[in-house]
Amino acid sequence: MPKKTTSTKGKEVAEPVVAQADVHQVEVDKTVETGLVALYALQRVDSEIDKIRIVRGELPQAIQDLEDEIAGLETRISNYRNEEATANGRIAEEKKNIAEYNARREVLAEQQNNVRNNRQYEDINKEMEYKELEIQLSERHIKEANARIKELCQHIEVAQQLEKDKQEDLEVKRSELDGIIKETEEEEERLHAKSVEQEKLIDPRYLTAYKRIRSAARNGLAAVKIDRDACGGCFSKIPPQRQMEIKMHKKVIVCEHCGRILVDDDIAARAEEQLKK
Repeated sequence: MPKKTTSTKGKEVAEPVVAQADVHQVEVDKTVETGLVALYALQRVDSEIDKIRIVRGELPQAIQDLEDEIAGLETRISNYRNEEATANGRIAEEKKNIAEYNARREVLAEQQNNVRNNRQYEDINKEMEYKELEIQLSERHIKEANARIKELCQHIEVAQQLEKDKQEDLEVKRSELDGIIKETEEEEERLHAKSVEQEKLIDPRYLTAYKRIRSAARNGLAAVKIDRDACGGCFSKIPPQRQMEIKMHKKVIVCEHCGRILVDDDIAARAEEQLKK
């Protein structure tokens, strides 16, 4: 209601005043508007950080994969060498057995010359034949072990060459990653500082929502502007009445389809200006 007052002539005149509710509404609008500008500015900064991380993002994974492959090859080579050592031990054991069998055969040959009857002769002869079979079996085991050792040496050679190639690839990729980090580290730190700066201007509730939406979005976009009457995130059409509400800047409005925060060209332009400061 207009406030009444008395003039010097005694006549009452009305003086216009701003209702308290209207003042409060203006303040709320300004707060929301400032938050929207900061939200979109934050999105622009975070998107730039994402680009930097995408460039080098594939390299750390490739490096990790190469390191895992090299570790696997080293384990494989170690297993081959252990098996090779076992095969060499088997050969040494079989050679020892053959030497013992031959020594026993010589003793039996001398005993055979001094036998007193045919039964003793046949018993010695059977034992000598048995020792001969044991020698043949040991020689076969030695042959099999040597063949396995040869096969293992080939496997080791192939694995070592593959490990060498992987190690060279690893060094190249590490060098590439170090170069990218060196080139982008300063820029990323600058952008991170900008990101923190914008976060301070945003209501904690909206900031929490922004981060939740951003983490769920495949492209990392949580705040988008309207593009050709559609959401800049999912490209769904936005009704004219909804667009009008977005342009009023009275509240934070999200896309009905993807849940992203929507802003108009005016907010986007002011966010760009804010980032240039």
